[in-house]
Amino acid sequence: MAVVCTESERCLHAAISGELDHHHARQVIGELEDRIDAAQPQKLILDFEGLSFTDSSGIAVLVRAFRRMGQLGGTMMVQHTPEQARKVFFAAGLHRMISFES
Repeated sequence: MAVVCTESERCLHAAISGELDHHHARQVIGELEDRIDAAQPQKLILDFEGLSFTDSSGIAVLVRAFRRMGQLGGTMMVQHTPEQARKVFFAAGLHRMISFES
């Protein structure tokens, strides 16, 4: 599991790859929250192009990041979500509160 972050003009881009399951979710949440707190971005982009699998733990990661961005008055977008992960996230209704882009 890898989280690679880049920053540009108050936008934090986090590329998450590997498996996002209960073994890795806490690590990802911790890394994202640390980077969000340090960067204080106006926009967070989570890029799941390298994601190979997620379970319900991935839902928790998205919700935590969404809430943290809301506390900062920022926005969040998810992009390049693989079909398996998209099914998990959409079944949970996350598309109603978070913007998903192909």
